[in-house]
Amino acid sequence: MIRPFRVERRIDAPAWLNWAIPVGAVAIALAAGAILLFFLGVSPLAAYTAMFKGALGDAWGISETIVKAIPLTLAGLAVGLAFTMVVWNIGAEGQIVMGALATVAVVRYAFVDSSAAMFAMMFLAASIAGGLWAGFAGFLRARWSVNETITTLMMNYIAILLADYFIYGPWRDPSSLGFPMTAPFPDAARLPALWGTRVHVGIFLAIAIAVLFRVLYRWTRWGFELRVIGNNPKAARYAGINDTMNILLAMFVSGAVAGIAGMTEIAGLQGRIQPGFSGGYGFTAIIVAWLARLNPLGTIFVSFLLGALLVGGDTLQVVMGLPLASVQVLQGLILFCVLGGEFFRNYRIVLSGRGE
Repeated sequence: MIRPFRVERRIDAPAWLNWAIPVGAVAIALAAGAILLFFLGVSPLAAYTAMFKGALGDAWGISETIVKAIPLTLAGLAVGLAFTMVVWNIGAEGQIVMGALATVAVVRYAFVDSSAAMFAMMFLAASIAGGLWAGFAGFLRARWSVNETITTLMMNYIAILLADYFIYGPWRDPSSLGFPMTAPFPDAARLPALWGTRVHVGIFLAIAIAVLFRVLYRWTRWGFELRVIGNNPKAARYAGINDTMNILLAMFVSGAVAGIAGMTEIAGLQGRIQPGFSGGYGFTAIIVAWLARLNPLGTIFVSFLLGALLVGGDTLQVVMGLPLASVQVLQGLILFCVLGGEFFRNYRIVLSGRGE
């Protein structure tokens, strides 16, 4: 006779679970990915070796990994802030796009030949655009309890289609030989590159915001309120914490940081906007935030690892002829395993006695 079982919430989870579950989730995902690669006719060991060498085997690979880690870090910090208070901002992709559109608008209509002035204006415009885009969904959630998961997800596609309108329409570069893209940025509107690579000063901005968020979470009243609302909304209201205002503010700041990610990607790397410029960083940011367990400093490390996965995926396409979809499947497996692991961190399965 099979013994029945029950699910119980863990009261005091062991400390080792905090690092064992993410590590185990990645290991299981890579093992599942190895099975996929095997059925695609590729040696898993050879594929993972090629990915490692492509992403971390030389200075160029490391620099390209950092390039991808910059927007991932900013977007991961953005969604992580909202997730901390259990507000599901799934719209970082759209907020990145809005930040990029605001950046292009500043360059087109308010350009001045000063790098410092352009950086300040682009930073401010991208922050406001991303913040307002997310803040609207936050307002709907706070005022009428509209599900923010749905609104932020749908607003992604509105932002993407709005960008397509400008790219294919009024902002299209007439000298682009018919390709849909805006005119290239002047030098004063570009973020300086570092060390002779494509890595730009956005890396310092991402690190600074991560440190700021760490201080915010640990040592400020607002950070304490965010954690209390996330852990127990009823207790937060009983203690007099204004959850409505906090939802609005958290969503605005979350969207603002995602908008900054769009600014750094456009002004620091691409120098113009074209369809698909964001590379799905806003969606990958969800994986980043959960793997980092909403830790701002951990977000930097996880973003670097996923950046290496993306660069390694490019290597697989070139060296082994595998499609990009194979890398995306690996990302999906990681997210699935991490979310499944969260269940075992918060709950445990207990076998009941015979006859219970």
